[in-house]
Amino acid sequence: MSEIYIDADACPVKDETLRVAERHKVRVYVVSNGGLRPNPHPLVETVVVPDGPDVADMWIAERVGKGDICITADIPLAARCLESGARAIRHNGEVFTPANIGNQLAMRDLMADLREADPFRQGRGKPFAKADRSRFLEVLERELRAALRD
Repeated sequence: MSEIYIDADACPVKDETLRVAERHKVRVYVVSNGGLRPNPHPLVETVVVPDGPDVADMWIAERVGKGDICITADIPLAARCLESGARAIRHNGEVFTPANIGNQLAMRDLMADLREADPFRQGRGKPFAKADRSRFLEVLERELRAALRD
């Protein structure tokens, strides 16, 4: 049976994820290092991990497997999920795949190097839009249906 793991720190689509999960009766793990109000829904388990770099990511990566879905913006976590046979989706509905994860990891590393070389370089992503939320819902529904068939 599929499960959904949410890398919950700064995740803008927790409610949308629960709506889709509820429709399919799929368990949802909301993983963070605190600061989130627990959701009383019976399908949701709020997991609070200790503070520290990538502790939530490690918790998810150790448990996610084939047929599961991870909602994350963290590219290395997405890569680990794909390696374990899970699916990974960004908050804006972009799907991480074996075909695109290598390029995304390389771009992430390149941007980190550029920021390190020029500390005044302040790159900001585009703001989360209504269209992103809509695309996320559509993609999560499609990916969850496919995962449930696997």
